[in-house]
Amino acid sequence: MGMKWRHWAGPAAVLALLAATGCEDTPSAEPKPSGTPATSVSVSVARVCAKPPAGPVSAPKGAVTVDPAVPGDLAAKTRGNPPNTTFWLRPGTHRLAPDRYAQVVPKDGDRYLGAPGAVLDGRKVNQYAFGGPARNVSLRFLTVQNFVAPHDEGVVNHDSADGWVVEHSTIQNNSGAGLMAGARQQVRGNCLRGNGQYGMNAYKSQGRLTSLVVEGNEITGNNTGDWERKRPGCGCTGGVKFWAVDGADVRGNWVHGNRGTGLWADTNNNDFLIEDNVLADNDGAALIYETSYNAVIRGNTIRGNNLVEGRRYAERGDTFPLATVYLSESGGEPRIHARTSRIEVYRNVLENNWSGITLWENADRFCNSPANTSSGDCTLLVKDTRRCVRPGIAKAPLFSDCRWKTRRVDIHDNRFVLDKTALDCTALCDRMAVLANYGTYPDWSPYQGEGVAEAITLKQDNRWHDNVYVGPWTFVVHDPSRVLDPGQWRSAPYRQDAGSTFRTQDGG
Repeated sequence: MGMKWRHWAGPAAVLALLAATGCEDTPSAEPKPSGTPATSVSVSVARVCAKPPAGPVSAPKGAVTVDPAVPGDLAAKTRGNPPNTTFWLRPGTHRLAPDRYAQVVPKDGDRYLGAPGAVLDGRKVNQYAFGGPARNVSLRFLTVQNFVAPHDEGVVNHDSADGWVVEHSTIQNNSGAGLMAGARQQVRGNCLRGNGQYGMNAYKSQGRLTSLVVEGNEITGNNTGDWERKRPGCGCTGGVKFWAVDGADVRGNWVHGNRGTGLWADTNNNDFLIEDNVLADNDGAALIYETSYNAVIRGNTIRGNNLVEGRRYAERGDTFPLATVYLSESGGEPRIHARTSRIEVYRNVLENNWSGITLWENADRFCNSPANTSSGDCTLLVKDTRRCVRPGIAKAPLFSDCRWKTRRVDIHDNRFVLDKTALDCTALCDRMAVLANYGTYPDWSPYQGEGVAEAITLKQDNRWHDNVYVGPWTFVVHDPSRVLDPGQWRSAPYRQDAGSTFRTQDGG
């Protein structure tokens, strides 16, 4: 899985913890835009890591008390008690047995509460903290640190069991992912900090990962292992990575200072609501939505992202419009059930990032193509991947359905602010883009030539309108060589940004 940008030649002060409101009750109801351009960057998000909330100072009635002075006490008492038991961890540093696989294996409905100062420490010995298939487990007010999960694996909910609730906890300084996710998981009010690969890896190897809530968390400093440098193009990092999640509410989080991407949805995700987050100072993109479907992205403050990756591309002379919000082979698809049939991007403020929004399609990436970095996966419209071959792929409906498309993207009522002096940038940091490469590969591809570039630019209902631009923005269309000024962008044949306003001086 994962992605490459393309295959072709050639923060701010934050205020308070957002109140938890849960999932949308009516996921089929399409959110309505406000019609009012975003003008403010003042939002209420999570500031958790500096002062995490404290747990109960004494054991709740009926709870089993866990003693930090007894190594392995937590795992042993979990084994020795029935499902639906509450465990209260006393203040202090709790340890597991000195074996790499000595994890806690909860039973259905078990509840774990940390007292003030309760820490579960893997001491760089244990791989996993909590694992197994138990459903509806909850973890609150506990610090989990120094576990050494392998690459692509996680420390808490290692086996992606369903129905877990993880709240008001600090998961930090672990290898791999601090947290995995299962269906109906709720992740609220946590500090996910300094983990080696991901803060959270929302991936489930078996079964569907549905109805995920990620709310009010601080997600910072993750990917300390710098995995994109170790494995170039792996697509295996991020503050949070989402894989094949059907239904997610991602709101009110402070996602900042991660090495690489802040939030990254990769491969057949659908029905996302990404709102009221602050995405700031991430080395790479603030948000990537890749080979996925149907999303609402609204009310986010996006500031100071992509400066490290953007400069790296510019310094090596790469003219690809590396984006802060990157929609790659992703679009609205009415045939797939969701709360919207588009990707709608509205009421966001993007301020002093390296470039803005790029809509991209790789003409060589489709089902069964060697250029498909989501190896073995096909679109959600084709159940039998083997159908996407010659001669059928060259004709309807497979010609359309065997490739992920960037289509039905509506970008409106946003505020885009760019001050090049604040970024210390002279070129390549000022771009909006809608483009594709010239199709060349493989030799049996029916998408060779400029057809995909023409479609994404002019024929797939991708629109910018009613936005506010402050600063010297440029616009890239069709391919990286076509760079337009605002007048050309708004004129035929592109006719973008109707109703938008432009103030071309820097800053403001």
